[in-house]
Order: sequence, then C-alpha cells, then structure tokens
Amino acid sequence: MLNTKNSTEFPGLISKLDSGLTLIHQEIPTTPVVVADIWVRAGSIQEPASWFGMAHFLEHMIFKGTTNLLPGVFDRNIENRGGVSNAATSYDYAHYSLTAAASYLEETLPQLADMLLNAAIPDDEFVRERDVVLEEIRSSSDDPDWVGYQHLINSIYQQHPYGRSILGTENDILQHSPSAMRCFHRHHYQPENMTVVVVGGIDRESAFKLVEKTFNVPKLSLNKNNCICPQREKVVEPFIAGIRRQEISLPRLETARLIMGWIAPGIEQLTVAYGLDLLSVLLSEGRTSRLVRSLREEEQLVQGICSNFSLQKESSLFTITAWLEPEHLERVESLICLHLQDLLKNGITEQELTRCQRLLCNDYAFSTETPNQIAGLYGYYNTVAQADLAIAYPQNILSFDVHELQKLAQDFISPHQYAVTVLKPG
Repeated sequence: MLNTKNSTEFPGLISKLDSGLTLIHQEIPTTPVVVADIWVRAGSIQEPASWFGMAHFLEHMIFKGTTNLLPGVFDRNIENRGGVSNAATSYDYAHYSLTAAASYLEETLPQLADMLLNAAIPDDEFVRERDVVLEEIRSSSDDPDWVGYQHLINSIYQQHPYGRSILGTENDILQHSPSAMRCFHRHHYQPENMTVVVVGGIDRESAFKLVEKTFNVPKLSLNKNNCICPQREKVVEPFIAGIRRQEISLPRLETARLIMGWIAPGIEQLTVAYGLDLLSVLLSEGRTSRLVRSLREEEQLVQGICSNFSLQKESSLFTITAWLEPEHLERVESLICLHLQDLLKNGITEQELTRCQRLLCNDYAFSTETPNQIAGLYGYYNTVAQADLAIAYPQNILSFDVHELQKLAQDFISPHQYAVTVLKPG
C-alpha cells in the first residue's frame, strides 16, 4: 500500500494501492452498516464511435457473473443478508454500490470485485440482457422530459459524447457483440481506473486489508486474451454562436416544454461551477426566486420552472426548463431573457446572495448525513477530480461576493447565446 494520506480537513483516509486503485476509507463507529462504492472511469465518453451505448450495456452485464460466480448468485447473497446493491452509468463514470451489515462485507465485497474485474459476459446472457436494454431505450422515449433533454444536448454537443444518449440507440445496441464488450471491459475495468470508497462501521485496518486483498490484482492477469479497444475520437470544445433553436412535435403531449441551455467549463474550472450553482438557486429555487416568483406566482404563465447546473468533467451544462401551455412559449422565453439581461446589468443583491448561500450549504449538510451519501460524494469527486474537493463545497460557496456572481452571469448565461428546444403537442 502506497501514498496513504489524510488531513485535518479531509475526514477520510486516501490510499493508492500497488495496482493503481485508489481507496478512500472513513470509519463511522456508531453505525453497524458499511457502504462500499466502486467508481470506474468507464462512462459513455470512453466509447468509440462504433460502440455507442456499450458502457451502460456493460453495467447490466457485470451482474451476469464470472467463471467463479454464476448469474444471480451475488444478488441472492446480498438480498438474503439484508443488503442492497445498485449501479448506474453516466458520461464520466460507471458506479457500483454495495450496502451491507459490517459482518457481511468480507463475504459480499469480494464477489462484487470478482464481477467487476473478471466479468465473463456469456453469449447467451448477452442476448437476453440486450432485450432488457432495448426495452429501457423504448421506455425512455415515452418520457417527454427525457426526449426534450436529449434533443437539447444533441443540439449543443453536436460532436462531443455528451451530446448522445448514455443508453445508445436501438441500432447501436443491436450492432454490439459479446467479444467487443469483453474487449471494452478488459480495457477500462482495470484497478488504476477505479476508486473504492468504504464508509461506515469498519475500522481502518480491516477495510484496507479487505480491499487490498480483493482488488489488488496485477493488470496482466486481467488481459489473458489481448484485444484492441478502439479509442474515442477527441473533439473540439462546443461553442454556441447566437441562438440555436429547434422545435419538436410530440403526439399525446399535453404540456409544452421550453428548455434553454448554456455551455460552461468542465471540472478544470471548478470555481465557475460553484458560482453557477448559486445562480441556479437565485433563478428558480423556491417561491421567492426570480423566475418562480415572476413567471409562476405573479404572471401565472408556467406550471413550473426550474434551472439546473450539471457539472461534467469535460464540459458542463446550465439549463432552464419550463412547463407551460403552448401559447405562452414565445412570451416566457422572452421574459426569461429579460430576467437574464437584468441579472447581467444590475447583478444580485446581498440579501439574495445570502439566501442562495444558506440554501446550498444546508442542502450540502443534508446530503452528507448517511454513509451512502458520504461514499457517493467522495467517489464522485475522486473520479472526476480529486476527493479533497468533496468537503470544500460550503467554503467555496460562501467565498463569493455579488460582483463575482454578476461577472459569472455575464460570462456564461448570456440571453443572446444559448440553445433552446421547444416541445409542442403534435
């Protein structure tokens, strides 16, 4: 075990194993539960052009066992011991979570590690699970909010992986083969691409010994059958000049959607992300926020309106979404732009800033109360940046003044440069 460190600021202990895997541990003696989160830098941005949808499909196939573990055995073992497992795929990572009583971790974590490192991806299971993924794609297409968002990001990120669906298309999935997926797995599901976070009722020595024994596997032993995994094509950062507009008609749609989006820097400019979080709260968090108060409470032009900042590793996204009657679309978009223009010109008051800071700091406190939340926070930040940043959020939020926020608004949420997707009843 190498490069173990902690500090008075970061409550966990970060270690780098010889295999390259990063381990983060935090003991919470008052709970009998342990959460083990495994984060893999194998999200959909790693997919080459011929393998779109592979990362999410692979997440399904991970649970189909190994040569030592038959399909379904891990799930039964977890359920029979009162534990919970889960998984998700994003653009920047694949995430696997295990929650169990501390006494069962030594039995269940090695099984999860075996599946992650040695997934068999059997041909017959591949064919069966492909139908499950295809149905997930079809079901998502029935959700107008999902459809609208997919059209927006496709308009913004026309060449970048962030512009396509994590699920892939039906045609993408039908083109995949078990051998190609095994190659993608062998290439990306290596210890050096993984962060394991263990939080809860387990002491430092026990956690480290278990993870080192379970995950410290030499890379060569995972590549018995060499294959060539195509590399993703690097693309130029997206840029929106003027207003990029598209209108989609959907049958059976009752409420129209107005979705506006702005590009923001990725993880390399984290200060911008903190500021855009504050601006999102300013615009639409609560009845007294600017857009909610004006467009929903006073004008009654929208049924609902929200803004959201999505932090991503390579390029982030700021969005404003409104649910409204079709006849109000043009007016609401115009009023949103007027509010943004006022923000750019006149800025934010000290009272508004204090409210936004209080809400975000409270949200952060509420989101770090359980072992699951803590493990997720550490794992996410260490995967896209570094774990220490996970606890710096409140201090960074409180560091802003009104002038800095006004400047951020001027730089990143212009009413003259954005993409907009409109969904109308067809």
